[in-house]
Amino acid sequence: MLNEKKENNMTISLEDFKKIDIKIGEILSAEKVPETDKLLKLAVDFGLKPQSGLLGQSTSSGLGDRDIRQIISGISTFFPDPQVLVGKKCAFVANLEPRIIKGLESQGMILAVSGGEGSGQFFSLLESSPNVSPGVSAK
Repeated sequence: MLNEKKENNMTISLEDFKKIDIKIGEILSAEKVPETDKLLKLAVDFGLKPQSGLLGQSTSSGLGDRDIRQIISGISTFFPDPQVLVGKKCAFVANLEPRIIKGLESQGMILAVSGGEGSGQFFSLLESSPNVSPGVSAK
């Protein structure tokens, strides 16, 4: 009986929550996905790619490669001009399993809040302050 109640509960364990990798990403480009009403294709910088850990391996710049990912998001109705998103630093789920949406691979999910009805409707991206670097993880 106790297990049945837990299955219907909308909570997750702390251990499950710890599995979510929330990172700040900087939106480098944003464009509408053709033949869709809601989808935007974002290019997002998540900072430097993690080093492989192999000894003696280096990159040409010495600084590592940038972790640039494509994110497909259904937020187009809130941004008629997607260019206003360029340069914004927002929170993303960075370890979400990649998914194909309208033939495009999405490698994460932007975090936002929305709600309300009628003139009280709202939508807001979860943005960081400008001094936070791409790739910083929530702790």
